[in-house]
Amino acid sequence: MTDWIYVGKIVNTRGIKGEVKVISVTDFPEKRFAKGAVLYVHDDKSSSYQPLTVVGHQHHKQFDFLTFEQFSTINEAEKYKGCSLYVSKDQLSELESGAYYYHQIIGADVVTDTGAPLGKVKEILSPGANDVWVIRTKGKDLLLPYIKDVVKTVDTEQKRITVHLIPGLIDDEN
Repeated sequence: MTDWIYVGKIVNTRGIKGEVKVISVTDFPEKRFAKGAVLYVHDDKSSSYQPLTVVGHQHHKQFDFLTFEQFSTINEAEKYKGCSLYVSKDQLSELESGAYYYHQIIGADVVTDTGAPLGKVKEILSPGANDVWVIRTKGKDLLLPYIKDVVKTVDTEQKRITVHLIPGLIDDEN
């Protein structure tokens, strides 16, 4: 059985030549959506995964626009609106030390370096120089920058992250 890694969702079409608008949640869009890359669209009706080969990719604002070899008209692409895109786990490459795939981080338990539980990683934002990990807490969500002063250890096997809360990261309401 294949393990699937979610990389995005087709939210709409664009133009008449089969281009689709995707909300991406992949770590490496430049690699994942490169010409010749293979993604798999999940068909909920048949519970199958259909391979799609990328022939074009553009990024605009918060969206990725993809053209697939299999779609040449809007009618061919239209039926996939709302469908999710995946890669198989064997398509993942080895990462350098200290780098992680989003799926290894999302859902992990987060504790402080004093042992106090904070919550779970809900999502990862990539706004600029470093990623920001959104932690679901009992109060409001906590935003933690992925920098060495804050993130001390990441145990992907145990899905446990230890962080150091530097001044200004957390307020008394959390």
